[in-house]
Amino acid sequence: MSEPIPVTRTTDHGTAKLMPDVDRRRAWLLTVDGAPQSYVDLDEPEHLEFEYARRLGHVLDTVAEPGRPLDVVHLGGGALTLPRYVAATRPGSRQDVVEADRGLLELVAEHLPLPEGAGVALHAADARAWLEDAPDDCADVLVADVFGGSRIPAHLTTVDYIRQAARVLRADGVYLANLADSAPFAFLRSQLATCATEFEELVLIAEPAVLRGRRFGNAVVAAAHRPLDTAALIRLTAADAFPARVEHGPGVRDFTGDARPVRDADAVPSPEPPDGAFGIG
Repeated sequence: MSEPIPVTRTTDHGTAKLMPDVDRRRAWLLTVDGAPQSYVDLDEPEHLEFEYARRLGHVLDTVAEPGRPLDVVHLGGGALTLPRYVAATRPGSRQDVVEADRGLLELVAEHLPLPEGAGVALHAADARAWLEDAPDDCADVLVADVFGGSRIPAHLTTVDYIRQAARVLRADGVYLANLADSAPFAFLRSQLATCATEFEELVLIAEPAVLRGRRFGNAVVAAAHRPLDTAALIRLTAADAFPARVEHGPGVRDFTGDARPVRDADAVPSPEPPDGAFGIG
């Protein structure tokens, strides 16, 4: 059997590269313009290599009883890591993946195909435009993991955007976002303030070193109209190789401070990460 070889392709929004992992037989890393975007193990879709993906997975594990199928919308496709995870851990789920880069979707479908009957529909579209056309109350979870290169597009950071996300979610639904920032956290704080315009309950998950302002990094935000299982999230994140802190209630309010919600007229992309900020682990 021949060894897997890297695949490079110019897609609609950049240069995508699929690189095999020498330590796992059918595992692949996807980069876009050199920035790591996704890691997928085709034989073990429950394996989440990136720390932020594990934290998103922890929330997905705790939003409903184990194994219960969910209707999930993913804004941002990458190599379909989380859709594969949900399909494996919650069989029978119905999932929609919205990815603006059609060429990237085609590359992933060709080289890392989804298993038969995965229940995942792929849509080549702008995330906000697709969301605005989606019906009310159609999703249990909405996962936002959209990066243009290494930055979150400005139009996916605003009050009007989060209003659409809340509309699409059912009453007990959960909004999940992968964000990135560093001290003094102007972007992250403004995103918490923006989420708070629609959701009563907010949870912030990130490495202590990131929250203490020592380095640039990912932060997962979960938002809902109902309390989330923070005790379970604290247990799960504490067991990771890089343990995270889980903030909720007063901790989130203190972190948000006097930050103001983002309006469309004032929106800017997330900050440019420093060189080497994103990598595996």
